[in-house]
Amino acid sequence: MFRTAISRATGALRSPSQTIVRTPFRRHSSSSPTTVVNSMILRSLKDHYTEVSKMAPPPKVSPPESFTVVKGALDSSGPVLKRTYGDEEINISVMRMVNILPGVDPSELDGDDEINQLFLHADISKPGQDYVLHFLCGLYPDALGIHSVSLRHKLETSGLLEAPSKYNGPSFEALDDKMRDAFHGFIEERGINDSLFPFLQAWLYVKDHRSLMHWFKSVGTCVKQSK
Repeated sequence: MFRTAISRATGALRSPSQTIVRTPFRRHSSSSPTTVVNSMILRSLKDHYTEVSKMAPPPKVSPPESFTVVKGALDSSGPVLKRTYGDEEINISVMRMVNILPGVDPSELDGDDEINQLFLHADISKPGQDYVLHFLCGLYPDALGIHSVSLRHKLETSGLLEAPSKYNGPSFEALDDKMRDAFHGFIEERGINDSLFPFLQAWLYVKDHRSLMHWFKSVGTCVKQSK
């Protein structure tokens, strides 16, 4: 839904300028070409802003009881959920899978695929240690699969896709079945499973909505100031 809205907005913002360039202006026109283009862009932005603002939000979903929402998460790219497990601190971050997989054309994805495939990042740390155990997982409505397990310095966990500075061991698929099962049991015991999906999916919807509304406002302000 948001991708459709953005595509429409992009097309609307592109087409007025193309039309103006191809249409000769009268020598005695009361409005300059720039003013006309700006007015058309602002009108298009307003129409799309109104359309997006009418989108119905998803039903309110709470995270599993053991997790709490990180304050300010909607306005940052950092962790979304956190919890403690014994003396461990667990932080959960999430992104849509389509946004970070190279070579994926979003236009070729079914709408359900786009919103039902998430990347979950889980950082598990202990007091006094400089490194965290980092799990990168694929999260789906009825399953969670581990893509990789690595040790990362705490300073490297601020960016979801920041390249680690040290060797992280073999790929997860290269591990034997017994060790893979043990890692799955390790995160399952800490509540990292598909029960997180309903909340994280709804949370991403709200975040996307806020981001898109903010984008419309920011572009409109920029165009107005360029007059």
